[in-house]
Amino acid sequence: MNSKAAPLVLTISGASGAIYGKEIFDRLHKAGVPLHVVVTATANKILGDELDLDEGYFKKTGVMVCDNARYDYPIASGSFLTSGMVVAPCSMGCLARISAGISGDLLERAADVHLKERRPLVLVPRETPLSDIHLENMLRLSRAGAVILPAMPAFTHRPQTPQEMAAFIAGRVLDILKIPNDVAPRYKGGE
Repeated sequence: MNSKAAPLVLTISGASGAIYGKEIFDRLHKAGVPLHVVVTATANKILGDELDLDEGYFKKTGVMVCDNARYDYPIASGSFLTSGMVVAPCSMGCLARISAGISGDLLERAADVHLKERRPLVLVPRETPLSDIHLENMLRLSRAGAVILPAMPAFTHRPQTPQEMAAFIAGRVLDILKIPNDVAPRYKGGE
């Protein structure tokens, strides 16, 4: 991808399912997409617990890792052009605060910017079961222009590992962002 392309914002909030954020990051980085990455403190702990990683994993060429406690990064401003934003996984607390327009940290402010600027915002909630409050918050965000892409992998391609299941979700996120990919097999029906 062109290095002058507007960067994409990838954020990882404190929900189980850190593998989704990692897989999406790996696919975007491999595709050459310039990235601004925000990892919440809770997400950093979950990355360690679930994947034996920390936010240092994301410090690669073409990636700006942003401190979630600071607001002086470009992604906090609508005047800074981005190609979109992904929150994966997205905790229900994070989703609720974004739905309410609360900007208590950089992740939430960047999401608010993407909504107000009408830029792509993809939320990958990882929770089950869902309460009425969760569903109402998701509906509110969908009506505001966000894409709600639950971490619900398909099984038609017979994934064998957690990585293959997470890759399917990563491929769907890239599809929504119109980033060419061949991450997961495409359904071909009865061929």
